[in-house]
Parts: sequence; structure tokens; C-alpha cells
Amino acid sequence: MKYVVITKNDAGQRVDKFLLKTFETLPKSLMFKEIRKKNIKVNKKRCAPDQILTEGDLIELYLKDEVLQKRSVHYDFLSAPKNLNIVYEDENILLMNKPQGMLCHPDKSEYVNTLLSSMKRYLYEKGEYKPEDENSFSPALVNRIDRNTCGIVIGTKNAEALRILADKIKKREVQKFYLTIVCGTPKKASDTLTAYLIKDEKRNMVTLLDTKTDGAKRIETRYKLLDSAGGYSLLEIELLTGRTHQIRAQMAKIGHPLLGDGKYGKTHGRYRQELCSYKLRFTFGDGENALSYLSGREFSLSDNPVSNKFAEIKNEA
Repeated sequence: MKYVVITKNDAGQRVDKFLLKTFETLPKSLMFKEIRKKNIKVNKKRCAPDQILTEGDLIELYLKDEVLQKRSVHYDFLSAPKNLNIVYEDENILLMNKPQGMLCHPDKSEYVNTLLSSMKRYLYEKGEYKPEDENSFSPALVNRIDRNTCGIVIGTKNAEALRILADKIKKREVQKFYLTIVCGTPKKASDTLTAYLIKDEKRNMVTLLDTKTDGAKRIETRYKLLDSAGGYSLLEIELLTGRTHQIRAQMAKIGHPLLGDGKYGKTHGRYRQELCSYKLRFTFGDGENALSYLSGREFSLSDNPVSNKFAEIKNEA
């Protein structure tokens, strides 16, 4: 028999999801069977798979030890880069300036040199993240940007902050603004663009359509012209939806691909698009929560590579 006491970071999860995260050798079918047989209890009472756990709950598991091996704790993040560029930090969140060329999350080609790993190392070395004390939570990113896009990414230090911000982003209560340089000058000084996006997973590219079709997701992008020089334009773009390559594909579709975008536009000798997630604005609706203090606040990068690149273009024009 084993037991687990639910911590603050474990609270708010369903029983079944928590157990599958915590015990990596526990088969899903066996878990459901043992819940029905009352061999898995919460606070010494029968539980349901979808029961929501609260801090201090006691889970008892009357099962064999071999199916109750806890999730392995890996410290690979200690090899991640230490030069984390922090824009803002408090007890719940981190706003980090991700450099161009760095992945947000691990993929098949890179596991350690990622923003997530660097954040975990930073918090571990500060003593704010202790993997051995966590049953199911580890610091997480709420949003992500492409490898070759730079700018602000939100990291969370606890499960409650992660849940709140994921919900706020879904409700569009976190506004995300980008700066980019495009080829040419749009006819309209500002516009809201809509289309339907289909992703080709094998090619890691998207196609935009004017009408809805099976598997296509609606996208919406708002842009504002800030300046033009030398055949290029500096735009501020607000993401109203957040889909893969949305800005790059949408601007290319209207004839103004991003400077340096070798996938959807002209490379001009470069293979990294001029795109920076330079500003976030928290516009939370009604209702108090642990992050209400962020509502109405805005964070931006006054010094960023896109603004600097456009300044060079103006000087040369």
C-alpha cells in the first residue's frame, strides 16, 4: 500500500489524471478497475476518476509496488544555458525574452538547450523548484513562439498560475503584440485579416484558405503600419488567434512576406524572419484570482532586434 498527500501544486486535478502523471508504471485500465473495486480511495472514501483533488487530500492505493513506481525525476535541465533574460518576475510567473534560434520546448533534435530547461535551472538554483518535492508539477511555459522568433514568453512557477493563465489566454484576456519587418508597404495602414489555416505536419508548413474546409482552423490577425523605408515596412501585429506560423503565412498571403523568412517569403540572403513578440498586456475580466494583480499591466521590450534592424534600413535608405 502507498499513499500520497495532495500538495498545493497537485490540487485542482482530476484523480485519474493525477495518478497517471504521478505513477509512470500504472496502466490506465488497471487504475480504472482498482478505483471501481475501491482499492484506490481519497480520504478513506470511495472516489471517482473525475473527482477534483484539493490540497491536503489523502490518496491511498492498495496495489502492488511494481505498478506504483513514481514518475522519474530528471535533472537534465542543469546542463541548460544559464543566461536567462528576465523581463519581469514575481512569486507566480516569469516573463522571459527568448533569443532567436532557441526552442521553447524540447523536440527530437534538441532536448536541453531550450527556454523551458533554462527556466527550470534558474528556479532550481534559486531554490524555488525542488523536483523531489513535486508529485506531478514542474515549471511550465504558457505560450510559445517559433524557434526563429524572439521575444516574450510567459513561464509559470506553480500549478495555479498555469491554470489561470491558460484559461485567460483561451479567453483572449492576454493580448500579444509583435513587431515585424515586411517586404513592401501594405495598401491599408491598418487591417484585420482572417483566413482558414491547415497545417502540414510532415513539412512543418501551413496553407491558408479563404473558405472553411475540413480540418481548417480560423485565424485572425490585426496589423498596424508604423513606418516604411527602403522598400520595407515596420508593422505592429496583434495576434487575435494563436496558430502555427500564423503571422508569417498571413502576411505572405497578402503579398508582404516577412523579411528573412525563407519558408513563406523571400530570404534576401537570410533564413531567420524579422519577428519579435515584443509586448504583452493582461486584460483580465471579472472575478478575483491569484493573478488579479496583473490585470491592466503591460510589459514590452523597448530594445529589440526588429526595431534595431529597421533603424539600420532607414539609415541606409
